[in-house]
Amino acid sequence: MTDATMIATRLAALRAAMAEDKLDGFIVPMADAYQNEYVPPAARRVEYITGFTGSAGQAVVLRDRAAFFTDSRYTLQAKHEVQDMFTRFDTADKLPADWLAEHLQAGQRLGYDPWLHALQSVERMQKAAAKQRFDLVAVTRNPVDAVWTDRPAPPAAPVMPHGEEFTGKVSATKRLELAEKLRAQNCAAAILSDPSSTAWLLNIRGGDVAHAPLPLSFSILNTDATVDWFVDARKITPELTPHLGTDVRVHSADAFAGALAQLGKKKARVLVDPQLCAAWITQQLTASGAQLVQGDDLCALPRACKNAVEQQGTRAAHRRDGAALARFFAWLAQQQPGTVGELQAEKLLEECRAAQNLYRGPSFATIAGSGPHGAIVHYRATPATDRKLQAGELFLLDSGGQYLDGTTDVTRTV
Repeated sequence: MTDATMIATRLAALRAAMAEDKLDGFIVPMADAYQNEYVPPAARRVEYITGFTGSAGQAVVLRDRAAFFTDSRYTLQAKHEVQDMFTRFDTADKLPADWLAEHLQAGQRLGYDPWLHALQSVERMQKAAAKQRFDLVAVTRNPVDAVWTDRPAPPAAPVMPHGEEFTGKVSATKRLELAEKLRAQNCAAAILSDPSSTAWLLNIRGGDVAHAPLPLSFSILNTDATVDWFVDARKITPELTPHLGTDVRVHSADAFAGALAQLGKKKARVLVDPQLCAAWITQQLTASGAQLVQGDDLCALPRACKNAVEQQGTRAAHRRDGAALARFFAWLAQQQPGTVGELQAEKLLEECRAAQNLYRGPSFATIAGSGPHGAIVHYRATPATDRKLQAGELFLLDSGGQYLDGTTDVTRTV
């Protein structure tokens, strides 16, 4: 099958599934249940249905037409990857809501997966639906998943403790401080749907997501400074039990829905971040009787305010990363123009970083673009596009490293 034929086959299967569910349209976002920027292969539904491999994009499929939306970082990439059966748009020129207003009729049903849209996003869609008088429908099965027969399994990387020598503060102290803030808002619990927040609060690290040391999971912080953590049991390592202590209760991921229902039965006031919390979670809470309190994720600000140990770790990580870059550029300066390819440069830089202490991998996909490839904002070299670095041309290198004590992101142009 050619790429176009494959995408056409998948699109036809999706439309058949939509028809079974009595949907006139379906929204396919680049998102997972945690609203991550980087999503695991099992959540790359946009790539499956359009062919787009970037990290920001959204597809909308109707019975007779389809559209793809991205921002200016990815418009050139989308032109090469997204098949012509999708009309491509830069979101600076047209938003999905505007396109839907032009093509959906009153009374038609537009489906969305409530796990893949945050509460705030759904509220915006509801306003657009009310204005255009079409029905916005939260689906119980995702029609993309229904036709994606070879969908990868969800990730289950092991979760490890992240020591105080890196965090500068034990989890118990963090939990006590946030529980006090929770009580000040007269809330019984806070939903932590952002894996970064759970990782920071519990001082743990994982590997479920490329380029970020995150364990995909949900947690609930209670006013007594205890945490209920909902995670795939396959991720639990022997080191975690003594690290977490008795005030962090570990539950299976399947137990999350029941815990939300219990909060509803208690008529509890529950803090949720409307920009981060999946609409499915808020819908479950509301339906069971809980009172939603919308506000910022309690971990967001303290996570951003680095303590002295974290600041020192960041400096140390940048020094080691700088040494790796210096070694790479010294090697590059000795090579003749036209002899080094983009992939070769990317591989050598990775080897230079890997030789550094506490290195755990790239912090994002390396952008190594020579000549015209440097104009593609989030370019990724492949064997098909690999290009030699020529004399008189620019070479853009945007890369970073994940270290146990810090994260780097460095752009250099040669």
